[in-house]
Order: sequence, then structure tokens, then C-alpha cells
Amino acid sequence: MKAAVLKSFGSPLVIENVPEPVIGTGEVVVDVVSTRVLSYTNEVLSGERKYLLDLPVIPGAGCVGRVRTIGPDATKLAVGDWVICDPTVRSRDDAIAPDITLQGASARGEGGMRLQKYFRDGSFAEQMRVPTENVKRLGHINAAEATQWCALGNMLVPYGGFLAANLRPGETVLVSGATGNFGSAAVTVALAMGAACVVAPGRNESVLAELVRRFGDRVRPVKLSDNEADDRERMERAAPGPIDCVFDIMPPSVSTTVVRAAIMTVRPYGRVVLMGGVNMLGGPGLELPYNWIMRECITIHGVWMYPPDAAVRLIALVRAGLLRLDHYETTAFDLDHANDAVAYAAAKSGPFNMTVIRP
Repeated sequence: MKAAVLKSFGSPLVIENVPEPVIGTGEVVVDVVSTRVLSYTNEVLSGERKYLLDLPVIPGAGCVGRVRTIGPDATKLAVGDWVICDPTVRSRDDAIAPDITLQGASARGEGGMRLQKYFRDGSFAEQMRVPTENVKRLGHINAAEATQWCALGNMLVPYGGFLAANLRPGETVLVSGATGNFGSAAVTVALAMGAACVVAPGRNESVLAELVRRFGDRVRPVKLSDNEADDRERMERAAPGPIDCVFDIMPPSVSTTVVRAAIMTVRPYGRVVLMGGVNMLGGPGLELPYNWIMRECITIHGVWMYPPDAAVRLIALVRAGLLRLDHYETTAFDLDHANDAVAYAAAKSGPFNMTVIRP
């Protein structure tokens, strides 16, 4: 089969024929129809993000495709089913604290690297092998719709954060990083989950205006300055009442002062979700007042990805008409032009832009 292979960090992907994946017990082989190209894929492939990857590897985090082959432990899947493949692979021998690898993207720690040596290859290929539990049925769609369903991959990340924070209908949410690719997805998901209001801080006024245009007055935009105290006051004023939950999805390049200003708008007994990349590449850590956290009874959730059943729940929100996928403007490339797709995704990294490869 044809695949795009990363042979060394900083080198272009090599498009070549590789052996087809061989199925084992507890696995499914899927024909890849459409796969997202993350906006920061270029930073992963160059080594800039310092993600743990055992090379050579076929990159690509998750896909939408059709079941090609199933193992003996699959009782609901059938050959030909349309599915979404979750790249969050967990070790099966520790239910409390499993090691995790993001198939085709990165690993967490030594255990994650061991897991990656087996579930290593991602979705920039005509086929991929996936753990059975990571294959979620979509129901009936057609090939043209497969690209649109890739947007679930963007939305699953903030959805996992809001599930951890137990976001309730009617609450007020602040999304720190709302003008970015994952941040705009967080605004979308929070509203679909019933948030009464989403405070959306950012520096890009045109993107803030676009969020309001799409979602109406449930979105309260806030233009950020370079003053932490002023920004915190502006965000608090924008909310119609106390802010119940602060969700942070800021990238590694952002100063911790920006993140802290957002976090400290949360009400007493409020919840904070940290899912961004701040401090990932070094530099100062996030300093929060111990006394404030303790006296205000603040709950802070560090969340990486989402629980195993999140994709099924999110698919149900789409099917119910509560979450729309058509917000995304999609540009598709074939597998022969995978390097062009990576470059394009980096250049078009704004909200509601999605780049895909269709092998």
C-alpha cells in the first residue's frame, strides 16, 4: 500500500509503498478515506515540538474510513462500516493509570514509547491498523461526507476537557485561546453542550467578530492587551455573571501571564481545565496563588485528550443536531501531496480551517 513515511526529523515525508498492516487479536484494519492534518504537524515532523516518536513512522492522528478487516473479539463492527479511528491508544494492562500513545503522533513517557513500537503507524496511508476499542461507528455516511466528519478530531479534545470539568447546561465558560484552531472548536462544543455564555478572549479582532457572527450573543468577545490585571478585569466584565469554568488551550508560544489572567477569572468553587501547550518547550511554569486556590476552593483539571467513550458521545451530539460539522472550511490533498498538505495546514491554522489528506 502507499504511505507517507517520516524517516528522520526535519526531512520531507517520503511517499512510498510499504507492507499492508497485518491484523492481530484485538485489532481492526481500516481503509483510510480522509485524515486530518493538524495545524502544527510541521512542528512535529521537524522535531521542534520534541514529541516522542520512534522513527521511521507513518504520521497522522486518526481518520475517517471503512472497516476492511476485523478480529475475533469484534461483535458489533462489520466489514464496510463507516468509522472514525481514535488515535488515543491506551495500554490494556493497567485500567487505573494506562500508558498512552497517540498513534502516528506522539507518546507519553517510557511506557507510551513501548506501546508506540507496536501501534506506531498513523493515518497518512491507504490503510491503518487500530485497536478494536478505538474504532467508533459513524452510521451511514457517504465518501464526500467523510472529510467533514474529520472535524470530530478537533472537537474531541475540548470535549474531553469539558467532560472532566463536568460542564453543565446554563453555565458560563471562558475559553482561553478562543481564536485558535482548537480554541474555536472549544467554543463550538461548549455551546453545543448547553453553555449559556462563552467568554472568548483574544487579540485577533476579526476572529472574535467571526465567532459572534457564527454563534450570536452567547459569545462575549474580549480584546486582550498586554496587561494581566486589565485583561482579567475585562474578561470578568464581559461575562453576564460568575464564570463557572475556565478552559485553557493556549499553544506553547504563549506567555504564562496570559493564561493566569484567564484562570483567575473563575468564580469561587469554579473549575479550571488545562489542555494547552504552555511550558511544553521550556521556560517558566504557571504560577498560581496557593492561597487563592485553597480559599476559593478552585478545582484544577489537567486533561490530556479524552475518555474512551467520548467519540461515541460526540457522534450522538452531531446526530441529534446539537453540534454542527459544517462550520469547517476544508481543503483536501491526495497522499502524493502529503508534504504540501502539511505546509498548507501550518499556513492556514486559523479557526474553522481544516486540512485533510484523502488517500
